[in-house]
Amino acid sequence: MNKPIEIKELSQVVVRFSGDSGDGMQLAGNIFSTISATVGNGISTFPDYPADIRAPQGSLTGVSGFQVHIGEGRVYTPGDQCDVLVAMNAAALKTQYRYAKPQATIIIDTDAFEANDLKKAQFETDDYLAEMNIDPDRVIQCPLTTMVKDCLADSGMDNKAILKCRNMFALGLVCWLFDRDLNLVFNFLREKFAKKPAIAENNIKVVQAGYDYGYNTHSSAINVYRIETKEKVPGRYMDITGNKATAYGFIAAAEKAGLRLFLGSYPITPATDVLHELSKHKSCGVITVQCEDEISGCASALGASFAGALGVTSTSGPGICLKSEAMNLAVIMELPLVVLDVQRGGPATGLPTKSEQTDLLQVLFGRNGESPMPVMAATSPADCFDAAYQASKMALEHMTPVVLLTDAYVANGSGAFKLPEMAKLDAINPPFVPEELKETWTPYMRTEDGGRYWAVPGRKGFAHILGGLEKDSKTGAISTNPENHDLMTRLRQQKIANIKVPDLEVEGDVDDADLLIVGFGSTYGHLHSAMDELRQKGYKVAQAHFKYLNPLPANTTAVMKRYKKVVVAEQNMGQLAAYLRMKIDNFVPEQYNEVKGQPFSINELVKHFEGIINQ
Repeated sequence: MNKPIEIKELSQVVVRFSGDSGDGMQLAGNIFSTISATVGNGISTFPDYPADIRAPQGSLTGVSGFQVHIGEGRVYTPGDQCDVLVAMNAAALKTQYRYAKPQATIIIDTDAFEANDLKKAQFETDDYLAEMNIDPDRVIQCPLTTMVKDCLADSGMDNKAILKCRNMFALGLVCWLFDRDLNLVFNFLREKFAKKPAIAENNIKVVQAGYDYGYNTHSSAINVYRIETKEKVPGRYMDITGNKATAYGFIAAAEKAGLRLFLGSYPITPATDVLHELSKHKSCGVITVQCEDEISGCASALGASFAGALGVTSTSGPGICLKSEAMNLAVIMELPLVVLDVQRGGPATGLPTKSEQTDLLQVLFGRNGESPMPVMAATSPADCFDAAYQASKMALEHMTPVVLLTDAYVANGSGAFKLPEMAKLDAINPPFVPEELKETWTPYMRTEDGGRYWAVPGRKGFAHILGGLEKDSKTGAISTNPENHDLMTRLRQQKIANIKVPDLEVEGDVDDADLLIVGFGSTYGHLHSAMDELRQKGYKVAQAHFKYLNPLPANTTAVMKRYKKVVVAEQNMGQLAAYLRMKIDNFVPEQYNEVKGQPFSINELVKHFEGIINQ
């Protein structure tokens, strides 16, 4: 007889869905994170999928995972290890159990643990739980496939379509474990399959079956949990991925500036979703062009910028290599352009679906000639909106190409996002050439901050020519004069140096830290969590994290030299540390570098930083 269900309160929990690439783990994880964000929980997600288009079914290399961290307040990372692991087959259990805590609850589909499944997953015995030292009392062993087939026996669906619903049964079980309101799931499914209501209702039926299975068969070792929202801030919230937030940031910036948005792009993992998302928003005046290659993607965006639009191009590291010539053209023509670099593992094709921070030096210096260019880096999926907006504002107001760095981790990950109010966003004021300069204006006449006035083609009295050859600073005519080239080079450099960016903020033990943790971009949450754990242990620790990388914040040197010990942690071999050493005299920080294609482990960070403090 089942005991009465006792619902326990938790402050946070980590759930990992895993199975074959075709098992729908990304969708199940997305739905669970979305309904959690809807009720006000803090969330952070990490999709972890293979590069194979479709690996052999049941193989170790074909396992796809989706991890979500849910908390009563703000959540900074997807978590190191999970409290609940859903393993849809033997290969998923074999490869993903290392991400589970020792006391984690495991949900498995026993129908996918037959002899052939165990052989594919390279188990040596039929007793797979004992082989992996897993306590059976912590495992919900469910004949999931059989139950889904029974549930949909009268649906009229074929066997292949029925099997695609297995992920919804697992989702229902997880919703039972965390006392989630199924109506939120049902609403999501009805909206997603609005044009196919029968599919929506069949999936809803399976979700309910999974929930009922957990309710009716729960064991004495399994608890039901609830995660309340600690602080509810009024507003509309959504679970948003970094790529979608980036797309929304570009749309908002173009709207605020009163311009059309043009995206010229060539599909490349993991940036393609930005092209997909923007292509849905023609009603907002967005123009998207899927170009034949990376070069034309960047060049077309630059052409759109010359014509008076907000020109954007999106890519990953390999695409930056190809776009560099057109980016250089944007530098010498002094036109606004935003280059989105969603970094991935390299070099070459490298790890297309994994994450690194290895493009920093490339976007800072990877062009011929003196070609200064502002560089920013988003710190979280939700921050991608603000980063895209601010990068666009910088490009438009200072007439310069700007690189925005994200990476696969923040681009594919998601977080709770409060929809902003357009009226409260910063104004964007492009430096259009004033009418009173009609008789005296030349293409490279400067504004007060050193930028160039923008004259949109077709405006009467402002006909002009731009191009890749050096121009005379006064007349705009082609010039090979050495003094003029030196002047123009310095003017372009000074224009970037004059851009005002926010000061570098220090968190934690600001005044008396024994260690300052420094990073940039997507590692913010992991480094912040490591700082919090060290402070809980009694150490004095602070954090300074870069969002603006060129120009650097004005207080960078003062912050870096304020503390006895500084460690720069990054997912590369030391690019930010090298850049800071170049910019700051006599600055030699400690370094923590990983190039694994995976997010930092908080436990490993804490251990390493503790060693630096105590050395």
